[in-house]
Amino acid sequence: MPRPVNRLRRTVLPVTLLVGDALFAFAGLTLGWWLRYDSSLSSLGLFVPNARFAHYLPLLLVGVALLVASYAHLNLYDNRMLLRRYQSLSVIIKGTVFWLLTYLGVSLVLKFDPPISRLFVLLAGLACIALLYLWRTLFYTIASHPRLHGRLQLGAAILGWNDAARPLVHELTSNPAHPFVLRGVVTFPGDVPPPPGLVHLGHATELDALLDRHPIDLLIATRLDLPREELGRITSACERAYVEWKVVPSAFSVFLSGLRLQTIGRLPVLGVEELTISRLFSRVFKRGFDFVGALVGLVVSAPIIIALAALIRRESPDGPVFFRQTRIGAGHQPFTLYKLRSMRPDAAATDATHQSTGRHDPRLLRIGPFLRRWNLDELPQFWNVLKGEMSLIGPRPERPYHVDKLAGVIPHYLPRHAIKPGMTGWAQVNGLRGDTSLEQRIQHDLYYIENWSPWLDLQILLLTLVRWRDPSAAMRRPCEVAKLAKLPLARLKPRAAREQHVKLAGQEHDPLVESAAVRLGAQEA
Repeated sequence: MPRPVNRLRRTVLPVTLLVGDALFAFAGLTLGWWLRYDSSLSSLGLFVPNARFAHYLPLLLVGVALLVASYAHLNLYDNRMLLRRYQSLSVIIKGTVFWLLTYLGVSLVLKFDPPISRLFVLLAGLACIALLYLWRTLFYTIASHPRLHGRLQLGAAILGWNDAARPLVHELTSNPAHPFVLRGVVTFPGDVPPPPGLVHLGHATELDALLDRHPIDLLIATRLDLPREELGRITSACERAYVEWKVVPSAFSVFLSGLRLQTIGRLPVLGVEELTISRLFSRVFKRGFDFVGALVGLVVSAPIIIALAALIRRESPDGPVFFRQTRIGAGHQPFTLYKLRSMRPDAAATDATHQSTGRHDPRLLRIGPFLRRWNLDELPQFWNVLKGEMSLIGPRPERPYHVDKLAGVIPHYLPRHAIKPGMTGWAQVNGLRGDTSLEQRIQHDLYYIENWSPWLDLQILLLTLVRWRDPSAAMRRPCEVAKLAKLPLARLKPRAAREQHVKLAGQEHDPLVESAAVRLGAQEA
């Protein structure tokens, strides 16, 4: 039977956000005009004739229209974004940058009078981001109130209980502010019953009655190995109940964002296309970003490296200042990684493959814990980045021994070598460093490869600066690391089909995986 339309979620609040964004965007552009032409900053720019507010008002209105249009183009006003605070902020930043370039381009083509100042556009863009962030924070504070929050969430049910369903349940239940709320699980004949704590709605044979009885907006099937007749019956039931229907593509284990429907002749086929990070423009952009960042990093860190080198030489004059070690890079190619030496010269001879470097390892120099705590021993890796062997951001590189061993133990381990390793990465800024959950580390690395964008690189770079020091990271248990992995600036959606092979933190671990994680701890700070 038809379901009542939730006008609050579908219309009222999206329109409220659109109107509020337009008003605060106008306030941001007005603040930008004041900063550029009527404050002490006015002396920084070139003189612009006829720059009075009355003359600039039409240009401000055009700017607001373009700004809101860029947000709408990025689906900011989709009702599914109502509860995605950090994802919305990411869209606002992207849309504002796009607006900045578009606004300047339009002004150059149309020759506005008075002309648009580039300093004004920059100040107005920053002001818009700040004001929209405050406005959106107020909105999300109100929307997260229990009385309103429940009316905004979409009800979701899982069809079929198997390994693919477990990470899906974790995703839907780990964040109270998630746009979807899990109503329960519908099982097929022969399925293992869902664990205690999950609502068992019933069996797939009575799907019509279940969809009619429960407030379900989305039904997610976790298996594809169903007879054609059964699939037809399920989709028909969803159509009759006006319930959205989706399938976890468990036939594909990694890189699901690259799935595209293509045709061979007239036959549709589904497969993985080239990932965004592998495209020519992306590779050129990332390499240019790495080159500039490495140059700046070397210049800024040179005095620190020189000072630390002197301290290392003074404490341990018999060994080299720099530590060299073979690591595996992009395309499984080995390269020499550089670090400031933090251990005795003979440490490599006693570095057994099953031993991790603890905080009180006797092989450490007195300055060693300080170097590792602040990650200062990794500053020479800017040279690796400059040479093109590493990137500023990517999965951390590992030794050949660990790569060979872990490739046979951890599912989907080798795809992380599809790109250059990095000085920092998505796993590291989420607390997954040292002797922590190797499964989660790989999961984060694959997410980064699959969802790369310049914005994600910028986010990781900023988080690296904020979380530069984390002295207790190596001492946390995997379940504690899972709490750190709540993604702060963009709510990430883990790939359920891939995670069915990766056990969640806090559950029983494969002893081979655990021993591999211990071995890996010896080589990564």
